This record gives sequence, structure tokens and C-alpha cells, in this order.
Amino acid sequence: MSDYLIKATTFNGMVRAYAIRSTNTVEEARRRQDTWATASAAMGRTITIAAMMGAMLKGDDSITVKVEGGGPIGAIVADANARREVRGYVTNPHVDFDLNAKGKLDVSRAVGTTGSLSVVKDLGLRDFFTGQVPIVSGEISEDFTYYFATSEQVPSAVGAGVLVNPDQTILASGGFIVQVMPGAEDAVIDKLEKRIQSFPPISSLVQEGKTPEEILEQLFAGESLKIHEKMPVMFKCKCSKERLENAILGLGKEEIEKMIEEDHGAEASCHFCNETYTFTEDELRALL
Repeated sequence: MSDYLIKATTFNGMVRAYAIRSTNTVEEARRRQDTWATASAAMGRTITIAAMMGAMLKGDDSITVKVEGGGPIGAIVADANARREVRGYVTNPHVDFDLNAKGKLDVSRAVGTTGSLSVVKDLGLRDFFTGQVPIVSGEISEDFTYYFATSEQVPSAVGAGVLVNPDQTILASGGFIVQVMPGAEDAVIDKLEKRIQSFPPISSLVQEGKTPEEILEQLFAGESLKIHEKMPVMFKCKCSKERLENAILGLGKEEIEKMIEEDHGAEASCHFCNETYTFTEDELRALL
């Protein structure tokens, strides 16, 4: 089944919701990063949420999220755009722990709880929009919930989950974002809070074969759900040899000459996809 997300509204437009199946996308990131189980869960949750945030954008707009909780995993970075293309990486991919007291992957321990979550939006304007909040739990979903409420002033509930197979591949991954629109009635908010608190883990629902539509239908059972858009989601990196050529040019003539004379070429890898690009002496001379 291909990955995709949906946009929907319910409660007569007072609530906006997104739901996503991201299993293949997170597996592609895991394969490229060679992440271990706990690192995969942390990175996968971040990528899943970033993809839904990208769907909130338009045109060529893009978003970069960075989770730095001070834990052994290091920083988690994810990029997404309005075309539902997403990529991500974790600084230390080989982090894994025993299951926590709840029998789940100990993401909070891997991420840490003493840093910050930052979001940078490129909306095609002269200046970027940047929001930053402290990490509240290291569980990723709760941290993004706090971000929306604090930085964007939008009461939201964010859920994301990743299940990992014994062989380290991704078994299931998905998520949702539910946002309360201005003017929503208190009774609607109370009903939402109760439903979300008792809602089963999103990754379990994806594992059972539930689609994004079925997940929202279950969450908003008894309410009229209007689906506005269904969009494919995929892992896609924007690196290229041409981009790295420009980066090498930015190092200056002296540094390029040193690469030719001392290293007899150059090699560079992309953080996001781990693709390696090699430049021969002749190619470096051509850049000069």
C-alpha cells in the first residue's frame, strides 16, 4: 500500500484534521540512515509529522524541523514541502534501548528532554518564519503539540507512531494532527479531548491495515467527516552533484587547489540520503 495523507474537517468546520500512512517513507529513511529501532522510531515520528506540516503549505513553500533534546540520538532533522516530499536524518543512527516501563520503544530516553524543537518555514518571502519551543517530553508528538499551541497559537493534538520489526525494518508508521479552529465551541473541545485520550496507538491502527480515512472516521465516530484532499507522500531528497559543485565552489580557489594537490579529488555525502558524490581531479580543475 502506498503512503498518502488526507486533509479533512469535521464538527461543521470547527475542527481541521490530517492523517497519514508513512510506513514506506519512514522505511526508506531508515534504510538510507541504517537506524536502529529506537532511533528509527524517533526519526520516523519526526518525518511523519513534518510531512503533515508540509501539507499545510502551498506552492513551493517548504519547512524544516529540528529536534534537539540533548539525548544520545543527537539532533533529528526533517524537511518537507507542499508537494508532500519529505526527507530526514538523525545524527546518531545507532541508538537503541530496552523497552520502557510501558513496553514501548524508549524514544524519550533517546531524544532527551533538555533541548528545543525548532521549525523554520520558507514561504517564499524575504525572511523565514522561525518558531522554537523547549522539549517537553522527548516523545516527539507531545513536543509538536506544545509547539502548535505555543508558537502558532493553534490548539492541536498531534499523534505519531512507528512499529519496528525484529530485523529493524519498519512494520507500520502513521500519524494525525487535529486542530481546533477559532470560534470552536467548548463542548466540541471537551469531546475531542476525551476521544484523543482514549484513542488507540496510531501505529497499531496502521498495522491493522486501517487507512488514513478509517483512522479519522474512528476518531470522529458519529460526526460528519468531510475529506478535502488525498495526497501521496514520499521520501525524496533534493541533493545532486550540481548542488555539491556549488558548495565546493563556495569553499574558494585555495581550498579547491588543496583538494587537487593533496587529496587528488573530493568525496562528499548527503546527510539526508547518504548518497555519495565523487569529484575527480579533472572535475575540480573544471570548477576552477
